[in-house]
Amino acid sequence: MSEWWTYELSDFLLFSPRTYYRLFELYNREIWPGQLVGLLAGVAILALLRKPGAWQGRAISVLLAACWLWVAWGYHHTRYSSINWVATYFAIAFAVETFLLVVVGFGEGLTVRPLAPWITWTGVALVVFAVVLQPLIGPLVGRPWTQAEVFGSAPDPTVVATLGVLALAGGWPKWLFLPIPILWCLVSGATALAMRSPDVWVMPVAAALAVVAAGQGRLSRGVAPPSVRFWV
Repeated sequence: MSEWWTYELSDFLLFSPRTYYRLFELYNREIWPGQLVGLLAGVAILALLRKPGAWQGRAISVLLAACWLWVAWGYHHTRYSSINWVATYFAIAFAVETFLLVVVGFGEGLTVRPLAPWITWTGVALVVFAVVLQPLIGPLVGRPWTQAEVFGSAPDPTVVATLGVLALAGGWPKWLFLPIPILWCLVSGATALAMRSPDVWVMPVAAALAVVAAGQGRLSRGVAPPSVRFWV
């Protein structure tokens, strides 16, 4: 029996990279044009970030909850579990995050508050990246468009956009929502590393940016000037 230190991360992978990305291709084909609904939800979240009000946080919470619920059932439970038995537990984790978002959404909602300029721009940049740019990464590194990962239907961009919103959110409840997205970033990063994917850096970097921004936002005592309170 080989010694444990002779194993590489790829030795624990339950599927090949080809099988993993082929799954996305089949998934995208089956749910089309559902991806457009997810993109519309992402655009709506970006628009809501510009419209502060009592209903803003509730609307964002509910939109994110709907996306997390779909990914939990439509991707993890129904598709990903066919090649990775651990995906059943991923589905449960995403369902828990959905529950938290619904509870907050029908309560006070995630309150987007004025923050230091760099925190505001970091949060907004994460949401824009997830909705607009992240689906382009696959094709840019050589994968076909049919395997693109889209916000609202794929886990990675859904998680990154959520981290962006949480970086902008105020109050203690946001710390309830951070563990599952951060853990997913680590899982996704480890999976990409095992598959030697060139975009391995995306999810760990997103997690690091969100944690730093959320932490600094909690410690911040000042209020950003009106001109930089929300993106324009």
